[in-house]
Amino acid sequence: MTPKNNFFHLLENKSIDSIPFMPITMMFAADLIEVPYREYATNAAIQCRGQLKVAETFGTTHVSAISDPAVEASDLGASVLIPENAPQAIFEDEALLKNKGRLSTLRIILPENGRRMANRLKVLESLKKSRGDLIVEGWVEGPCAEAADLRGINRLMLDFFDDPPFVEALMDFITAQEILFAKRQIEAGADIIGIGDAASSLIGPDLYRTIVLPRMKRYVDSIHDSGGLVRLHICGNINPLYPLIAELNVDMIDLDSMCSISNARKILGDRPAIAGNIDPVKDLKDGSPEEIKERLQACRMEAVTKYIIGAGCEVPRGTPFQNLKTMGKFRTA
Repeated sequence: MTPKNNFFHLLENKSIDSIPFMPITMMFAADLIEVPYREYATNAAIQCRGQLKVAETFGTTHVSAISDPAVEASDLGASVLIPENAPQAIFEDEALLKNKGRLSTLRIILPENGRRMANRLKVLESLKKSRGDLIVEGWVEGPCAEAADLRGINRLMLDFFDDPPFVEALMDFITAQEILFAKRQIEAGADIIGIGDAASSLIGPDLYRTIVLPRMKRYVDSIHDSGGLVRLHICGNINPLYPLIAELNVDMIDLDSMCSISNARKILGDRPAIAGNIDPVKDLKDGSPEEIKERLQACRMEAVTKYIIGAGCEVPRGTPFQNLKTMGKFRTA
């Protein structure tokens, strides 16, 4: 059974050969092939090489086109700093929508015409051609995360209370843009689309229910209608959001280390596969192989069914190879 078929069997509650292993690797992948992170994030051929090397070295179930959270914002006109060998940064004082009036001037961009979105499409095409036996993963920013990129995280948090109609209009624009981007990624070869929406962990259930949830439903429904699966990734504490996330019918959800797997399973039911919950730094980077095995076993027991091996977020730079290999070996234990 190929890793891809094995993953589908897991989602369908069929017998599997091994536990899927789907860590998020970006800077780690760049370091693995010894290239500056800027080159990895902006050059399709290099990113493809990095992901293939990760899969070859650690036996992952997937290869991924995620590089950084600034792809869409860059193409929409945001000022994005791309250091040679550090993560991208969007400065709040230079936010594209520092002036709310600029929202009316934004227009949907065809992903194939956007410099960085088109690069992601090329990555997916190459990964699909190279490793069709693995799950090929695309990625889009969620409505809250992208709103924070375009408006500035602090302004956005105030806007939720000071100007809800603006926030809704902004997220409607973002939702339309991201749905189009997700569709193009599926057409380019993505089997699953990750939706990264870390900023949602900073708002409470009431705001999530009234503003974010309706847009996120449109994301999920559209991706499913286009033939893709959905991986929801919200860094941080999302325990209070479980009852609302249950309405989304996602196929896979990443849980950060401060989240409860057992509560997630109880509230979300049996539909989604639950991934991660391993602290990226304390457990994966700084822990011992034996400690990692213990944490994985605990996660697996709490998840009851449909557990996917991974960390709560991105694999940190400097993670010992042996620690990541320990995660990969656990899948067949």
